[in-house]
Amino acid sequence: MKKNLSRIPRLYTTATLAQSQPSALSPDQAHYLGRVMRLAIGDNVRVFNGNDGEWLSEIEQVSKRGCIVRNVEKLRESQVLPDIDYLFAPLKTARLDYLAQKATEMGASRLRPVFTDYTQGKRLKFDRLVANTIEAAEQCNLVCLPKVSEPQKLDRVLDNWDEDENETRQLIFCDEAAQSGSPIETIRQFAGRPVALLIGPEGGFSQRERIRLLGLSFVTPVSLGPRIMRADTAAVAALALLQATIGDWS
Repeated sequence: MKKNLSRIPRLYTTATLAQSQPSALSPDQAHYLGRVMRLAIGDNVRVFNGNDGEWLSEIEQVSKRGCIVRNVEKLRESQVLPDIDYLFAPLKTARLDYLAQKATEMGASRLRPVFTDYTQGKRLKFDRLVANTIEAAEQCNLVCLPKVSEPQKLDRVLDNWDEDENETRQLIFCDEAAQSGSPIETIRQFAGRPVALLIGPEGGFSQRERIRLLGLSFVTPVSLGPRIMRADTAAVAALALLQATIGDWS
């Protein structure tokens, strides 16, 4: 089936996707397709769910209450993301939206918000965080989503680190106070292993947190260079380093 796929709307769904099977989309998605995109019965939409790949589907029903599509052709299999956890201190709303979107685009496999001593916002809209990962995946042609964890205090995450992993995941700690130098050789030694990346809040890590992190065997500090970056900028820079060195860019 030859179509200009880039012009066909693309949506994430939690429904199971299989050949010729009808799949129900949400009322919000029905509104988007019917009222915003002005699509009707017989028109096409692309759908994916992270498990069953991406499908070209045909609208069978569309109304205010929902939308039914029938899966016509499998376009792509689901992707496997590099095993990279991204740990971050929540930021103010607009910048947190940006951070979630960029971490998704950069291929993080799990987003793990952590509350640190200097985290400014102690509340986090979990559903909004998930919605931003979905929006990024839809717009950037991804066939998978990162998992999003409920927020925890950093100390609790560190306390339970070995219990959470069958094979200890190395935590790459972006430390503003670390001696400046290329992080590439440091990161390269963890090729083929599960890793996590930790970036702190705007105020950085407290001295207490730094002492604790540097005393843990599964933590490796790296510098992101001589300039201080905003947390959302540091996220993009550090994830690019990881992907280019030991991820799926290498």
